Amino acid sequence: MVNCSARKTAMKRSLLVLSIIALLWSTYAHARYAERQHGKELLQKLCARCHSVGRTGASPNRLAPPFRSFSETKLYDSDFMQRLQNGLTSIHPFMPTFRFNRDNAEEALNYMKSIQEPPKPK
Repeated sequence: MVNCSARKTAMKRSLLVLSIIALLWSTYAHARYAERQHGKELLQKLCARCHSVGRTGASPNRLAPPFRSFSETKLYDSDFMQRLQNGLTSIHPFMPTFRFNRDNAEEALNYMKSIQEPPKPK
């Protein structure tokens, strides 16, 4: 009888731990989704006039690359987030300079990373 009772207690504890983990994971996933959505909204407001900011579609300005194609060339550059905060500028004369605070820069960058196309084979 003691073994049966001990097993039930252990099972209840395991279920409780799993429930807590699931709740924490769900909360984390929801926060990440909300962060990415805010990043997408920022980019749509500031950049969609020229760039495609989604997973599909052409950029309105044919010279502006879609954000989903930036991949390793820009997004994973160690200073890209810092450049967003300092004032992202471009060699293109018609691109305005944008300054992001740290949170907005992080949200925009995380959204952009989430939509990247797989690298093309070389």
